[in-house]
Amino acid sequence: MSTRIQWLGHACLLIESDGRRVLIDPFLTGNPMAAARPEDVEADVILVSHGHEDHLGDTLAIARRTGATVVANYELGSWLKGQGLTKVHGMQHGGGCQVDESVHVKLTVAFHGSTLPGGGYGGNPCGFLVTFKDGTRIYDAADTGLFGDMKLIGEEGLDLAILPIGDYFTMGPADSIRAVKLLQPRAVLPIHYNTFPPIKQDVHAWAERVREETAATPLVPEPGGWSDVG
Repeated sequence: MSTRIQWLGHACLLIESDGRRVLIDPFLTGNPMAAARPEDVEADVILVSHGHEDHLGDTLAIARRTGATVVANYELGSWLKGQGLTKVHGMQHGGGCQVDESVHVKLTVAFHGSTLPGGGYGGNPCGFLVTFKDGTRIYDAADTGLFGDMKLIGEEGLDLAILPIGDYFTMGPADSIRAVKLLQPRAVLPIHYNTFPPIKQDVHAWAERVREETAATPLVPEPGGWSDVG
């Protein structure tokens, strides 16, 4: 079975590979661009990049209903366990984990902030380098600014890079193009844009820059749309 990815709006993504479903940053309730309801989403693994409400989102409800394993940083993982979840990997940056026979997850650095619901310390935010059984490798930068060590991440060999382009809270279009040049993925998919007025962007102009200035193929699905990866 090939690997494919669905954009559910904002930074929420669903990846299907080898019969496994990996859900990332499931902010659906309260998301004006959400392409699904939390009660309709299935997941075997949930990745949460940090504790802000537009990323932690519906993690608890979906994990409790589906029994999914949740991967997050150590502090956020401890908080999730405190909410009654038992299948949680609270990891640290640079560390990796074979979540099951089909999904390996490594935490990468991300330059952003993180708090827990209620304002507590949420640890350092992260991105994810996910490797699937068929060899497909996907890097989700999550919420971050540009940083030079993206070049090292790219040396892993990426089928897809997922990058924020909204500016204001994360890197904007110009820095995301620089990120693509560092990462050198086969394809790139934008997230974290157009959900709210401060992060409004012309995604088609961004995609044209990707085509003109890099060797990557831009994937620009509508919310709910699927793209093939591997």
